[in-house]
Amino acid sequence: MSAEQNQYQIRAVRADEWQQVKELRIASLHDPAAPIAFLDTAELAEARPDSFWQERTAGAAAGRAVRQFVAVGSDGVWDGTVSVLVEELGTTDFLDRGIETTQGHIVGVFVREGQRGTGLAEDLFRAGLEWAWSLEEPALERVRLYVHERNERAQAFYRRIGFQDSGVKVPLAGDPSAKELEFVFPRP
Repeated sequence: MSAEQNQYQIRAVRADEWQQVKELRIASLHDPAAPIAFLDTAELAEARPDSFWQERTAGAAAGRAVRQFVAVGSDGVWDGTVSVLVEELGTTDFLDRGIETTQGHIVGVFVREGQRGTGLAEDLFRAGLEWAWSLEEPALERVRLYVHERNERAQAFYRRIGFQDSGVKVPLAGDPSAKELEFVFPRP
């Protein structure tokens, strides 16, 4: 079943929607999978000032650096999100490693528990990838994401929609014994 059949609107956030962005992020960080899905905690997110959320949302609503997509139900409730960061050739990533190709980086993937398995995540990824491939000068060569080695459900989903394990493994912040796996989707 497609999320469209569930009457969702998949779209980019608007700059003035910071309160909804904040609420959805905090909800994602309260999810039982949050410890292996996010590099953030609910406590840290809840303590951030409104100005943080306003700036974050404005940045994710326009420009080339990042775009956040949300699934808005017919009741107005936001039930899912995905963000695409642009990593430009010659810059460094969140691990302070050099970026060797202009690429997208998917982060902040979340679908509320009651909407999982409905096609909503696929529709969010479709919107994020379409945006990534639409960027020009320079065009993105690939889109990547990181997934915890124990998050098998997410790994299976990413493979099903076309991502491949690149073989790159990085230590998890705060737990060097755990690894995150890089999955990539080459430019079609």
